[in-house]
Amino acid sequence: MAETDQLTQIVESVKQKFGDAVKEVIHEPKKAVKIVVDQQSFRDLALYLRDNHGIDHVKAVTGVDLIKLPKKEEKIEVIYQLGSYSREELRRYVLNISTKLDRASPEMDSLYDVWPSCEYHERETYEMLGVVFRGHPNLQRLLLPEFWADKPPLRKDYNVPGR
Repeated sequence: MAETDQLTQIVESVKQKFGDAVKEVIHEPKKAVKIVVDQQSFRDLALYLRDNHGIDHVKAVTGVDLIKLPKKEEKIEVIYQLGSYSREELRRYVLNISTKLDRASPEMDSLYDVWPSCEYHERETYEMLGVVFRGHPNLQRLLLPEFWADKPPLRKDYNVPGR
């Protein structure tokens, strides 16, 4: 079976299992798959992908401040880029899962206990966008100086001093 068929099967399985919790699916064959789910289902989706589809590690965690996009949502979208070492047919692909958090207080559960490889990525997202990952074992600064007291620098309303 072709790799894109495998990805399509995963997407269909997720849509069937999570129903209305799936808010959006973007699937560009041979490029990327992104599944957006509500925050309440995000952890369950991660466990489902790990336990049922061999998605066994996090390649990256990132976020996007959606406030200045055309829709102007008061949200921070958190995106986990996932992969599989255990399923050879999926090794070269990235499966993205995301959820949107309230921009005023962006908090979600850490997925460290699901995929330990997200530890540093969650710390960077915490530092750069202000997302608090509840249950993270070491949610401290990674890149910015200890004395940083300004807004997270990847927020769209952050102004670089002197500009």
